[in-house]
This record gives sequence, C-alpha cells and structure tokens, in this order.
Amino acid sequence: MSKKSTKELENALGSTHVSDFEKFYHENRDDMNMEMDSFSVYIKDLLREKGLTQQKVFLLADIPERYGYKLLSGEKHTKQRDVILRICYAAECTLEETQKALRKYEMPQLYAKIPRDALLMIIFNERPGSIIDANTLLKKNGMEPLRTSGVQE
Repeated sequence: MSKKSTKELENALGSTHVSDFEKFYHENRDDMNMEMDSFSVYIKDLLREKGLTQQKVFLLADIPERYGYKLLSGEKHTKQRDVILRICYAAECTLEETQKALRKYEMPQLYAKIPRDALLMIIFNERPGSIIDANTLLKKNGMEPLRTSGVQE
C-alpha cells in the first residue's frame, strides 16, 4: 500500500472538522511524519543494519558516550550540525544517508556551493579514514574542523 501524498492529506483535512481530528489521525498516521523520534529511529536502524553499536560510534565520533546516548534518545538536542556530522561519519553513513539524517534532525543539509560543505561531501563520499583524518583534510584546506560536543551552544 502506498503512502498518501501531502496533497491527499491536505484535501482530506479540508473537509475534516476539528472534532474529527482523532479519527483523521488514526486513519492517516502511517502517512504522516513523526519527526519527534525519526532521527533517533533512523540512526539506530542504520547502526543495526551496519552492525555497529552506539558505543563504538560515539567513540569513533569523539563524542562523550553519555551525551551521545542523550542525543539519540531525544533527551538532549544540539544546535551544532558538526556533532550530527560526526555521528554520521562514525556510523559509516553515505552522503545520502547523512543528508537524510540532517533533514530528520531539522538541520541544514550539506550544500555544494559552500566550500566547507563541498569538501565534507567529498569526505563522506571517499571516507579518507577517521574523524581525525577528515579534520586534517579540512584544516589542510584552510577550513574549520568538525567541532566536538565540548563547545556547546
């Protein structure tokens, strides 16, 4: 069964009274985005598929374990895209998977017209090594390395 398009949902909402929302939601919830936990679910599913543990990813990402668990549980939220990029890189995400993770976390995707983002896109495609290697490439090209979670906003 295919998902209803946004237009189909909007059309149905046009004739739905506020008192009927519960019924509408029950009938259409599988077609709606549940963004509150979608980043967490998405990353955890990717880790499962790739045979990686959260603990290993946090270690490779150089993110404190407790902080990482809180991010993935939704208990904490970061405004730093670099933290999400570190998690994605350590989780061996492809560029496409990384872009999707950023969207689900409601952060700007990597953008080819921004030099640092362009280099990060190449780094995600080529996977030159660890986070340290990726940061070395960024620094070598005069760009800021991926920040750690230690610099909180």
